[in-house]
Amino acid sequence: MQWLYEKIHGDKVIWAITFFLSLISLPLIYVATDELAVSFKGGNTSFFVIKHFIILLIAFVIIYYVHLINHSYLSKISLILLYMTIPLLILTIATGQNINSAERWLRIPVINLSFQTSDFAKLALMLYLARILSRKQDILDDFKLVFLYIFLPVLVICALIVKEDFSTTALIFGTCLIIMYFGNVQLKHIGLVVGGIVLVFLLVALIKPDLFPRMETWMNRLISFSAEAGENSEGNYQSNLSKASIIDGGLFGTYFSKGTYPSPPQASSDFIFSTLVKNYGFVGGLITMLLYLWFLFRSIKVAVKTQKVFSSLLVIGLAFSIAFQAFSNMAVAVGLFPVTGQPLPMISMGGTSIWFTAIAIGIILSVSRDVIQRKNENQYEPA
Repeated sequence: MQWLYEKIHGDKVIWAITFFLSLISLPLIYVATDELAVSFKGGNTSFFVIKHFIILLIAFVIIYYVHLINHSYLSKISLILLYMTIPLLILTIATGQNINSAERWLRIPVINLSFQTSDFAKLALMLYLARILSRKQDILDDFKLVFLYIFLPVLVICALIVKEDFSTTALIFGTCLIIMYFGNVQLKHIGLVVGGIVLVFLLVALIKPDLFPRMETWMNRLISFSAEAGENSEGNYQSNLSKASIIDGGLFGTYFSKGTYPSPPQASSDFIFSTLVKNYGFVGGLITMLLYLWFLFRSIKVAVKTQKVFSSLLVIGLAFSIAFQAFSNMAVAVGLFPVTGQPLPMISMGGTSIWFTAIAIGIILSVSRDVIQRKNENQYEPA
């Protein structure tokens, strides 16, 4: 294993956490897709786990090559990526593939895989905000300029996503606010814009509700989440099965035996954390939660140690984005949040969503590689 240790660079702990999360996902996907295999693959229970394994292998190839890139180059292409995002999102609205009553996906020709354009938009926004905040520190007292250069691009991108995917929009916007806060945007400016967005959204939802065709879905999820909803309501059906699976797991898990309760729908994706706790128990769930927190902690250490504002803000944005997504998925599984449809990074079954997460991890490792390299160079400088 020495040759592998020497080949990979950057924070080895982040590498280890990413590998371990991927490793524990494989048996979970196997047991969580048995009904899908019977329904769609003639009982071939190995199909989905083999597909997931191949996707993870490609993800690690992506992480490896991205972590070798000089991340400073990403600042130069951030504007190009942002300009690409807007037509991609418009194309998704116009011709996107409808999955689970939402048009969030575009199908990639040749490889025949669909991807959520919001994943691309999230990455583009992180890069753009890190760049603009590292270069425009002198304008942060002027609200008009702050709105034009910082808030407006975020609002345009979020407006193009929110129609079909409110939860992803909320996570993207929340992550952008984190970057702005660490990028020294004044809290009064953030509060003014957030308050204005809430007011405008409520007015539009009341006056022109047909602009949000998924409003009924959002409301049903909130109603189902509320205390007034019955236990057997449609919205609570998945949540109740998820919590039952968690109860099944107990302290140390069923270790892939059937258990007492059936698994919830989307047991391999949206509710994979309940599948994880059912099979690995409370201890396994706690370890998984701590791994994501450790990932966030190590990433913040990288952000603090780097000497470049762009690098620091980029790592903070990407790390919080992954952490927010992870804890959103876990909160839904245990009943703390309404159903959001967010996958558990590097664990939920998916395709391009895993690859976009891999790109984010690769960028964080690229920054950490630069930090370690600079540290080593300083150690060997003559006194």
